[in-house]
Amino acid sequence: MKIKITLIALISLIGQLIYAQKNIPIIKSTSKKIDIRDGKNLKKQWWTISPELNPDIYETSSLGQKVTFITDKDSINVEIKKDTKFDFIILLNDSKKAYTQIVYKPSYLQKLQNAEKYDYSDNRFIPNFSYQSSDNPNLIKIRKDLKLDSIAGTGNEISKIINLMHWVHNSIRHDGSAPTNPVSKNAIDIIKVCKTENRGVNCRMMATVLNECYLSMGIKSRFVTCMPKETIFEDCHVINMVYSNDLKKWIWIDPTNDAYVMNEKGELLGLAEVRERLINGKTLILNPDANWNRKSSQTKEYYLETYMAKNLYRLRTPLVSEYNTETWENVKEITYVELLPLDGIEQTPQKKEKIDEKTGIIFTSYITNNPNLFWTEPAK
Repeated sequence: MKIKITLIALISLIGQLIYAQKNIPIIKSTSKKIDIRDGKNLKKQWWTISPELNPDIYETSSLGQKVTFITDKDSINVEIKKDTKFDFIILLNDSKKAYTQIVYKPSYLQKLQNAEKYDYSDNRFIPNFSYQSSDNPNLIKIRKDLKLDSIAGTGNEISKIINLMHWVHNSIRHDGSAPTNPVSKNAIDIIKVCKTENRGVNCRMMATVLNECYLSMGIKSRFVTCMPKETIFEDCHVINMVYSNDLKKWIWIDPTNDAYVMNEKGELLGLAEVRERLINGKTLILNPDANWNRKSSQTKEYYLETYMAKNLYRLRTPLVSEYNTETWENVKEITYVELLPLDGIEQTPQKKEKIDEKTGIIFTSYITNNPNLFWTEPAK
């Protein structure tokens, strides 16, 4: 009796599977390249039919809108909901079946919108941030050898900040896939390595160079690692937060993309303001000459609403901004501070210490949920 019931159930299951397969929609195509209309965005010849993938998954964040696959023969669409997992087949040249699936996945901006909340009452101890004086001999050498006074110009403070950013951007090629960083991580040596080896460096090294240039000119600056929510990730971005005495605020400066950000009045914004405006859908204006390696222009839609929306989830910066911050041969200990929203994955421990077995360097990290502690103004 038990065997009979099991057999009936098995037959029923097979029948359901066959029925389900019969009811998968099919569209035809004679071209491997097809268009996709994702909400209001039409992507011409964007999708390549790949029968070898099963299924070939298209992810969309267009919640409440339609996604349409358009071939040279046919089309199919589905309205996107949070639980959307829409299966269909693209029949290529009446012979090859490409099993395809459309699924909903929250955009980076939608993820960031869930990370709005901080705790402004978080008063857990964090040491004071500090900035090396421009009187430091190494910074004096940077200022002199790189002729930074001439580069900065004789204009106001903001023009000097932007001129120095342009110069670093144009002097160093960005290469995010560079296999190694220079051993000596200071402005003079990084620039020298790039010239002698005809190579580029990653965004961290570019922000390091610019940070030391600002410090040498008496401008308070830190480099900030902008990271996604995940604790394990393949990509982040490093830019500079620069304090303007004239504006009495931190401003966003990105030497990799030659970028700064403004509001609708043309006023420069800082990282905290850009993050808040992204979350709340307020106006953001990217400088029109923002670009990557002088090869491709950056757009607000990609640079801010996609790439930086991913990387503004949590922020990390050295406690002490100084010459040779991460030249490990010269460092005995280094401290970082991370600003984390309340829905961050790893909230504890608030303080961590780790000793690198190879170098003996002591790495100390603090976490805060309080933006006011992270964005505190530099001491006069």
